[in-house]
Amino acid sequence: MRPPPVSRVLPPLPVLLLAVLLPLSGLAGPASASKRAQGRAEADAVLAQVAGGSPVPAAASRLRYLRQEAYAAEEIGPILRNTFEERKRRNLASLLASLGAREGEATLVKLASDDDSTVRMYAAQGLAKVGSRNTAAVLPLLQDKSSGVRREAARALGASRNPKMGRSLMTAAKAEQDLEVRAALLEAAGACGDAKQRPGLKTYLDSDSESTRFAAARGLCRLGAPEGFAFAQKLLGNPDKFVRRQGLALFEGVPAKKASPVLSPLLKDADRTVAATAARVLYQGGDAAALDWLVLASWNAKGEEKLTYEKELEALQLADDRRKAILRKAGVAP
Repeated sequence: MRPPPVSRVLPPLPVLLLAVLLPLSGLAGPASASKRAQGRAEADAVLAQVAGGSPVPAAASRLRYLRQEAYAAEEIGPILRNTFEERKRRNLASLLASLGAREGEATLVKLASDDDSTVRMYAAQGLAKVGSRNTAAVLPLLQDKSSGVRREAARALGASRNPKMGRSLMTAAKAEQDLEVRAALLEAAGACGDAKQRPGLKTYLDSDSESTRFAAARGLCRLGAPEGFAFAQKLLGNPDKFVRRQGLALFEGVPAKKASPVLSPLLKDADRTVAATAARVLYQGGDAAALDWLVLASWNAKGEEKLTYEKELEALQLADDRRKAILRKAGVAP
């Protein structure tokens, strides 16, 4: 008897593919789960060390390297509920703030009303870092007895990008005696995006306090106001490189679309610190191409000039794989 056609003997192609892929997925699954479990175990060890008094900056760096920021942020809340020693609580709150993970927002909101002013300060700092929209938890802190809490609360309200916060920030600025806090309030009034505060900010450009004048100018720049840009460009035109760097700093937090006409020409500046900083500010403002420029500039630079670019890249916490991808795209690295 003639054997049946091959097509009738072999299973359909999708079935064959499943037969091949299922064993492979079975192998990959346990390995992936094991790696995830190992990462979380290491994160648990880091949290235990911080609760025991280990330095926060090193712990935060380790958690970022492990890519366990989200997991750690979730775990810090339960740990805090059972931690009563002041120093340990402050360490854990500081770590949570530095992680910038959205998973820790609920815990940060609770800490904003903590009895310890240092914990409240870290809570506001953390809420600013995640760009929390929970302004109700932060607004009362503008009246806090601690200047550090008031300063970080101002920054958190600015980071919320809620224009409704502008009036409260300017009202607080009028009553604030601490110059550093007042500066944070004025900058935040611009950062929150309330264009109605432009006239009020403009009045501070003539302040006797240099920090107040600069803060008002930065607030105006963040609103895209001509008065702020004019103030900054006057500094950028100064022959003293340090004064020019002050002018450039006024564009921190300004959207790239608004800042680009002023900052893009600075990429050719003879002062490479100005050029590198301009690239970083443009990237943080939303110009993705500025990161490519910064990575390639560092690749081509040598000696101290290379360190100038690397300082800005370090501030961006650029991952190695992202850097390699940029260099590959430019055709300068395999």
